[in-house]
Amino acid sequence: MSKDFFNARAATWDENVAEKDTAKLRAMAGQLDIPEGAEVLDIGTGTGVFVPFLLEKIGQNGRLVCLDFAEAMLKIAMDKGFGENIEYICADIVDSSLPDESFDVVVCYSVFPHFENKPKVLKEINRVLRKQGRLYICHTSSRHDINEIHSNIPDVCTHLFPENAETCCLLEDAGFEEISIDDAEEYYLVKARKAE
Repeated sequence: MSKDFFNARAATWDENVAEKDTAKLRAMAGQLDIPEGAEVLDIGTGTGVFVPFLLEKIGQNGRLVCLDFAEAMLKIAMDKGFGENIEYICADIVDSSLPDESFDVVVCYSVFPHFENKPKVLKEINRVLRKQGRLYICHTSSRHDINEIHSNIPDVCTHLFPENAETCCLLEDAGFEEISIDDAEEYYLVKARKAE
């Protein structure tokens, strides 16, 4: 995944790329079982498009850690002034040095295809989740549409969603269970729980 690709587009990301339909974003957040007061890791925060909806879920007593390896994208998110119960980390998830079992929920909104080493990323997510912690991989576009868009952009033409059966295998191999994939026409949502 090219950090330069995202940093170069950070200033115009919200205008040109990011989901602008707040109803779709809120509906997606509504499908995530995130309890009030949860500690949540948002991987690939980008410019923070999904952050307000995660903050609504966790409430005043929750904690949101926003992680992104593209510093220009993360700076835009930080400059939006979302709130006090939020922390920003500029790092790649595979080198983040986050403590073991430190989150109730991990969210990957609009980022999963960009992970070059998906097995390694999923194992790292499993490591930082508490027992029975939940992982959500979600997009407000379909898997088919995302793959089609990426296929036509030279810099990210290999950044694709695997077939659903392969995604299930990747998750199982990384230590997840209760896996469900909702491969819908207008969104994509994977739910999984850290196995005991």
